[in-house]
Amino acid sequence: MASPLIAPSILSADFARLGEEIAAVAHPGDTRADWVHVDVMDAHFVPNLTLGLPVVQSLLKSTDLPLDCHLMIEDPDRWAIGYAEAGAYNVTVHVEAAADPVKLAKNLRAAGAKAGLSIKPGTPLEPHLETLKHYDTLLVMSVEPGFGGQSFIADVLEKVRTARRLVDTGHLKLVVEIDGGINADTIEQAAEAGVDCFVAGSAVYGAEDPGRAVAALREQAARLRVS
Repeated sequence: MASPLIAPSILSADFARLGEEIAAVAHPGDTRADWVHVDVMDAHFVPNLTLGLPVVQSLLKSTDLPLDCHLMIEDPDRWAIGYAEAGAYNVTVHVEAAADPVKLAKNLRAAGAKAGLSIKPGTPLEPHLETLKHYDTLLVMSVEPGFGGQSFIADVLEKVRTARRLVDTGHLKLVVEIDGGINADTIEQAAEAGVDCFVAGSAVYGAEDPGRAVAALREQAARLRVS
């Protein structure tokens, strides 16, 4: 397995200083984030409103880090393609919201992005295994989507283990990502279960040195990930 990926979530950053906050995890070396996780919320699919495509377009001009856009929105079949066309590296939609997730994955890829599929903590994985064959990323939510700073839900790790087995046996070809409550106390559980990419919000942006927090999380995950 490749080195673990760390994707700081700007949901926990200072929205008045987003460019600077991303720059803090963009320095060369082991303190550099692998992706930047951008939570897009519409106050409909989830009870919160964050940012949208214009902000993402501005961020793309200010950093060379890959943007990992997590769309917690209604009607992603209509809106997600714009993020791919803008230059987002990975565009993730929710299986609970997408009308035609297979077609949407194809459209996202055609527009130049990796396609990600996210599932809420209460959504079972098994009914969507065939759909996941069309995706590049599986984002397992380990909190209820909508707000940062929630506690980690360990029960979702069984879905991670299932996905890891399917990837390791060649039935799926995707990055297993986890989002919600990831910090120094929980990352080892997620790593042992087989997560490839760890989204961390307050664990990075609540630290005195966000870059060093990225490096510490990556090192911690690398020690525990299954081989």
